[in-house]
Amino acid sequence: MLSRLVDHLRANDEIVNYNARTRNAWVADKASKLKQGVRVLDAGAGECQYAPLFRHCEYKTQDFSKYSGTPSGTLAEDWKYGKIDYVCDITNIKVDNASFDVVLCTEVLEHVPRPIEAIQELARVLAPGGTLLLTAPLSSAIHQKPYHYYGGFSTFFYKKILPEFGLDITEIKPIGGLMKHVAQEVSRVGRVLEERAPKKLSLFLRYVLMCWLPKYLAKLDDEIFVEEFTVGYMVEARKRCDQTNITSPKNGLLLNKIKF
Repeated sequence: MLSRLVDHLRANDEIVNYNARTRNAWVADKASKLKQGVRVLDAGAGECQYAPLFRHCEYKTQDFSKYSGTPSGTLAEDWKYGKIDYVCDITNIKVDNASFDVVLCTEVLEHVPRPIEAIQELARVLAPGGTLLLTAPLSSAIHQKPYHYYGGFSTFFYKKILPEFGLDITEIKPIGGLMKHVAQEVSRVGRVLEERAPKKLSLFLRYVLMCWLPKYLAKLDDEIFVEEFTVGYMVEARKRCDQTNITSPKNGLLLNKIKF
């Protein structure tokens, strides 16, 4: 029975890590549709996990490269940066205007002290007619300490801010709803109890929290979808073709000069 339980728990990774799985699949789909040689910037690339998806592109990376991992705690992680082409602040990338056809920025805005300025800079380096692929959490635990400043990037944030920099949203998708979100956190409760108070976690309770209940809730997500509790959104936006005069936020705002 115990071995069967362990097998169930291993299979549960699809539920526990649905956020990253959904996001990664979305990026992979977008990358597969790009033509050979398209100029791509992965902004806040970190470990460069998406580099293999863009082998057919002219793929460049940016990151501030200061995070060194989280040695302990529930969200402990080792960290090793990939090959970073532009080591700099995301609000001041040392490239010319319109340098890229596609800009990818996933799970970065929450780690940036001035996220709106970051979006402005991404719009600047994006060519007119180019595509911005953007994700950020609506709900997230504190992670990558001490570089976690924000959460709560809603559809209203994107619909308000992106057009101000000449970016028209072409797609916006929630990453699951309430049921999947709770399923993930119920499983996390089980893992925390297992690590910190194993005597409080019977074999039966371990099965309920880390296997049965997460699977049951996740299966309900499509049927009883509650978007208000999604963990975040996947956003695709297109830069308007008449947008040629957005400058770096380090060089002054030009919002009032953008053509609408």
